[in-house]
Amino acid sequence: MTSRLAIACLLITVMTGCTVGPTYRGAPIAAPRAAAASRFLRAGDAPVAASPPTARWWLALGDPMLDTLEDKALGAFPNLDAARARLRQARASLREQKANLLPKGSASGLYAHARFPGLNLESQSSETSGQDSGGGGSSSIDLYNLGFDASWEVDLFGGRRRAVEAARATAEGAEADLADVLVSLTAEVAQAYANIRDRQHRIALNDRSVVLQARMLALTNQRYERGTASRLDVERLSQQLDVTRADATPLNAEHDAYLDELATLTGDEPGALDSAMATPGPLPLPPAQIAIGDPAGMLRRRPDIRAAERTLAADTAKIGQADAARFPSLSFMGIVGIGGTSPSDLTKLDDFTALLAPQLNWSFLDFGRNLAKVHQAEGVRDEAEAKYRSTVLAALRDAEDTLSRFRYRRITVATLARAKDSADATATLSHQRYVAGTTTMIDWLDAQRRQIAAEQDLSTAEVALTGDFVAIEKALGLGWSEDAGTPGRSVLPLPVKRY
Repeated sequence: MTSRLAIACLLITVMTGCTVGPTYRGAPIAAPRAAAASRFLRAGDAPVAASPPTARWWLALGDPMLDTLEDKALGAFPNLDAARARLRQARASLREQKANLLPKGSASGLYAHARFPGLNLESQSSETSGQDSGGGGSSSIDLYNLGFDASWEVDLFGGRRRAVEAARATAEGAEADLADVLVSLTAEVAQAYANIRDRQHRIALNDRSVVLQARMLALTNQRYERGTASRLDVERLSQQLDVTRADATPLNAEHDAYLDELATLTGDEPGALDSAMATPGPLPLPPAQIAIGDPAGMLRRRPDIRAAERTLAADTAKIGQADAARFPSLSFMGIVGIGGTSPSDLTKLDDFTALLAPQLNWSFLDFGRNLAKVHQAEGVRDEAEAKYRSTVLAALRDAEDTLSRFRYRRITVATLARAKDSADATATLSHQRYVAGTTTMIDWLDAQRRQIAAEQDLSTAEVALTGDFVAIEKALGLGWSEDAGTPGRSVLPLPVKRY
């Protein structure tokens, strides 16, 4: 008997070592040239360095208010809670699949009282339950039972192991999705903050321009009344003043909209940041040099690529899970129980009922149903592989495009800065000539108006440059940290260098 049991255990061990379906060997190489490159193609002469970038990239902007808002958003943004909840679900599903590899057991207790009409069980009932049969020929009996049952399905062909493999990849994909939310969140907070500071500056410039143009219009009206200016000059300046005043409307509307966006990103209600952001502040500008690393590091770091790769791994494992259903399944069921017709029978441990029932199932005549499920799983895997390749290429394009925009935006900012310096010099010379009496006040005011316009153009270009810097950090997959998920767990358990 012992030898037979040993042989059976050996056979089960050998058979459970068989795992059907393809074994995941890693994602395909979607961009071989980028993976081997030491620098980004579109970086050009931009002030970038191949040194590893930092996760908390917004610190390079040197704005304490922005740092505070980023930290607040990382702790209060509702979408982060939703992503963390999805991560907990995926990890719980993984624990469930691991538990499915083990036997199931349960305990039960039973008490039953039965009455049998028309049966002559008088002697038995009087001995066991102490109840007399009624005059109608009925008897009653009590039953007591304690039992334990267990079942185990042997994972002969690895279907349950493939399910664990798929669940593990899905949980890691949920971790990457959480990191992706963090990347988008930190970029959106920085962009909204920069837009607020830019609108505050441009609103102030617009107000100054309105004041200057109103003075120019008043002086022109005086000249018109004295016959030294034409009606055309008055109408031209009046129209220009109305256009400048109208420019304030969209600027104020955009300012309020960005305030509401920033409040919701930090987990507050719209309007919660109005008082804190009421005082205008300087626009945060990119540092003198940006650390961007290399394309290979970016491909390893970006959470959306990691999520796509983990989806591919999970879908590959599901092929084996579907394929295992085509083969026989072996399960064992065991029952052990004690009891009788009186409570004292529950103490008779040597008088028990035992049942061991192995069961072999094989749905071999399914007319191709299980095979169709395998083909369906293969199609899902192929789709996931195509999406992975597309995600990698889109990420590379995103990084290269943002670097190119940043590179050329710097040229635009430098050009407009020179134009602003020229406008400043012109306004200074015009004021000197006005003091000397060689030019009119209107000419001096017009020079100041052009100076404000040049400053407005430069402000627009500078906020676009900061936006390009933010886009670069987002394209590089930065903004998440190792403690953003469950305490004690990293967001992305990747074999790459942490920055």
